[in-house]
This record gives sequence, structure tokens and C-alpha cells, in this order.
Amino acid sequence: MLRLAWFSTGRGPGSRQLLAAVQGEIASGRLNAEIAVVYCNRERGEDANTDLFLDQVTNYGLPLECLSSRRFRKDRDGQPARKDEPLPEWRREYDREVMKRLDRYEFDLGMLAGYMLIFCDDVAEKHNLLNLHPAAPGGPKGIWQDIIWELIQRRADRAGVMVHLATSALDEGPPVTFCTYPLRGPGFDALWREVEAQDLDKLRKEQGEQNGLFAEIRRQGVAREAPLLIETLRSFVAGQITIKNKTVVDAAGRPIGPQNLTGEIERVIAAA
Repeated sequence: MLRLAWFSTGRGPGSRQLLAAVQGEIASGRLNAEIAVVYCNRERGEDANTDLFLDQVTNYGLPLECLSSRRFRKDRDGQPARKDEPLPEWRREYDREVMKRLDRYEFDLGMLAGYMLIFCDDVAEKHNLLNLHPAAPGGPKGIWQDIIWELIQRRADRAGVMVHLATSALDEGPPVTFCTYPLRGPGFDALWREVEAQDLDKLRKEQGEQNGLFAEIRRQGVAREAPLLIETLRSFVAGQITIKNKTVVDAAGRPIGPQNLTGEIERVIAAA
């Protein structure tokens, strides 16, 4: 049985959907795994969406650990972590405290599904951590909102989702699995025409996530996140993929590149 530590900030419905999908597969017996502990870097009362996520975890009867990263930082007069800069010392202290809390739980993999903090290198070295990222290998980095706007700015033809080995560098770990989907065709072409010749900065400011093209890219990506995550975990359960010395390897221990699961994911979506 594959034992998981599940990490999430619980910022929105996507985080709840991912947990529900995986827990549903486990409860049905279709995925030979268990969630040994859920960890959240927010506490009750900080955010309404996170409170819904914590209620969900409690209703499933899963062990839950929480420590507010916001409060931890403020208690130490720390500065927020900044992109492309080394993690501040309070972040290392925070990660050490997180690991102390999780030491009593046994798990094979950590799954970062909507976890909004970058782990320091000590944690990434100690545990095998997988991160779900809303872009294909070589695609944009950062949060999903920024990724979608970058895809629009690039006039991209395809987008994707991947699971990669988490490191202390943002979205830089070795890809494990991925799938892609087209951004052109009957469901997209009219939406692309609507944004042609428009100022994207103005469009982003005035319409934001309500923009039709943005919303459709997001919808297509979300539809593939849970299936990719579940199929990736099945591969680990079956021993087809594993992590050895921070390298992705096959059943024979041979290093392998990212596994393209596009075909499997499209079949799952079509069946649903």
C-alpha cells in the first residue's frame, strides 16, 4: 500500500476536488493507497475556502496537522519569501517545525496539491515530494492564473498538466508524468478571435478570470488534474515508477524521462 502525506493550502474548490477525487479512489478500492496525514499551512479562521477544505478533511476522518505560515512569519517579524530570492530564515524554521509535526506519521510520498509554499532544500532532500503543476514540462511556471495569461500572451497551441518531483526551486523538479491538451479547435477558436488585437494587460485587469478564453483554458486544465494525479499514483502503486536517489526510475531501477499519459487521461475524460 502506498502511504501519502497530502499537502495543501486549501485556497479554493480545486484543492477540495483533488482531495475528493483521490480519497474517492482509495475508498472504492480502486487505488491501493492511504492518506496518512493531511498538512495545511493555514489554520481555521484565516480563510473561508481553507475552512471548507479543513472541514472536508475532518469529514473524511483523515489525520490533520495545521500550522499557520502567516502567523509563524509575523511572530518572527519575517519578510515574505520573494520570487528568485533565497528563502528567508523564518521559512527554514517553519519547514523544520512542519517536519517535527509530521515525524510521527509514516509515508512513502508527499503529494503537494495546491500547496502554496516552496519547501526548503532540507525537506526536499529528506522526503520524496511530488507536486501537481498546471503546465506541461517546459511550460510556464508559477501560479495557475499567471500560467494561463502567459499561454494567452504566447498564443499557445497546447497546454498541459504535470506531476514533478518537488525541489527547493520553484517548479524546477524532474517531471514524472504529464498530459497535454489542445488550445485550438471548435471550443477555442472563437474565444481566441475575441482577444485578438486586444491589450492583454488591460484585458487581464478588466476581465481577469471572467474572460472567456481564460476560463476555458482553466476548465480544460482542471478536468485533467485529478485524472493525471490518480494515474500517476497508480503507476507508483504498481511499481512502474518510483523515486531512487531523487531520480525518477522504472521498475528495473533505470532512469526514465517524464511519462506522457495524454492518451490515458483523454480516455478517462471521454468515459466520464
